[in-house]
Amino acid sequence: MTATDIARVEAYLRTVLGGRRIHLRVPRNLSASVEVLAGDEFLGTLHRDEEDGEVSFSLHITILEEDLPTDAMQKKTG
Repeated sequence: MTATDIARVEAYLRTVLGGRRIHLRVPRNLSASVEVLAGDEFLGTLHRDEEDGEVSFSLHITILEEDLPTDAMQKKTG
């Protein structure tokens, strides 16, 4: 993924998700996945795909169960 790709996707994510806290961490090895963060919190990885001359980017978000609030359902239903 090029530096231009990374900057463009970062700007897009900041616009769509509404926050300057979103940033992309450039890997040392440019063939590795780009990490997507909100502040210091790791959200997932970004991948570039090219097929038949069309370029797309996929964002894989990882949420660990240990990071989820334990009482979220109780607050919504209670």
